[in-house]
Amino acid sequence: MGEHTQVQVQTQTQSQSQAQSQAQNTFHESSNSTTTIAQATVSLSEVMNAPSQTSSPPSKMPLRPRKIRKLSPDESDPNSSQVVAIPDGPKPIATSKSNKSKTAQQRAAFASAPVMLARSLSCEGEVEVALRHLRNADPLLAPLIDLHQRPTFDSFQTPFLALTRSILYQQLAYKAGTSIYTRFIALCGGEAGVLPETVLALSPQQLRQIGISGRKSSYLHDLARKYQNGILSDPAIVNMDDKSLFTMLTMVNGIGSWSVHMFMIFSLHRPDVLPINDLNVRKGVQLLYNLEELPRPSQMDHLCEKWRPYRSVGSWYMWRFAEAKGASSSAAAIAAGASLQLQQQEHQPEHQHQQQPQLLDPLNSILNLGACAWGQ
Repeated sequence: MGEHTQVQVQTQTQSQSQAQSQAQNTFHESSNSTTTIAQATVSLSEVMNAPSQTSSPPSKMPLRPRKIRKLSPDESDPNSSQVVAIPDGPKPIATSKSNKSKTAQQRAAFASAPVMLARSLSCEGEVEVALRHLRNADPLLAPLIDLHQRPTFDSFQTPFLALTRSILYQQLAYKAGTSIYTRFIALCGGEAGVLPETVLALSPQQLRQIGISGRKSSYLHDLARKYQNGILSDPAIVNMDDKSLFTMLTMVNGIGSWSVHMFMIFSLHRPDVLPINDLNVRKGVQLLYNLEELPRPSQMDHLCEKWRPYRSVGSWYMWRFAEAKGASSSAAAIAAGASLQLQQQEHQPEHQHQQQPQLLDPLNSILNLGACAWGQ
């Protein structure tokens, strides 16, 4: 009995010893596993946080943005960056300036860029260059160039004076326009005195006393006010491109598209102006190309495209061609022609001057200007 009890005690003791041993082994294994996991975590963290020693070369293939988002920059910091896209690459694309500011800078740079204007027809040798171009571009013009004397563009006046004369000669025959213009010049103290401030100082009553209607007085004052307010100036007019100049001058009351085209050709000597509303130019084009009907203004650009960049000279020959075929002389044709024609017109009886047909500007109701309006 005593021995049996001793054996049971020993057996229980051995069992407890084995259980403790297994528990210790399990604890050590768990500790080792935990240590290994912790070490691995630390190693991975070190690898993730470690600075990159070498950067991989950028891919040659463009990365397609995975997601687009806009983050409002801090209003207190105007130079804050703005994330515009998140591609599949390592870094987002950031812009230091907004697109609006870039656009504004580009517009400012464009506005400050000098405008390159074509050479004036008054430049030495430029008319000869134009005639060679027209001969090659349009063989039908060659006989006209051989038949008529070459045009000259040698009148020089300030733009304000030339525009003032164009207004004064509207709806008047040559002799009547010259008489009024002479009195106007005397009232201003000479051509050098025809300045915006001088014109504004003249009342409608003073202008009416020398034969200038109230409507024309308002045209002259509107032109002078635009000069005084800085909307127009002689240097700005000379340096404007053709399109801008047309837009600015047609803002003046009493100056329409026909008047601007005449001013650009015979005062500024611009080489590539096509007066599409001039009846004699259209008549000359009809005769030149043997058209059944008078070409509409909307057709003129297409018909005369080959004359570029010397459509002013081509138009001059259309005036001469139409006149040679019996068309009545417009003021522009007389202004562009020889001085002999002016002398012949001056010696005509006054009633013939009054009967001379005048051409209406279809778009702006501006009648032909007198011959002297364009510096002859």
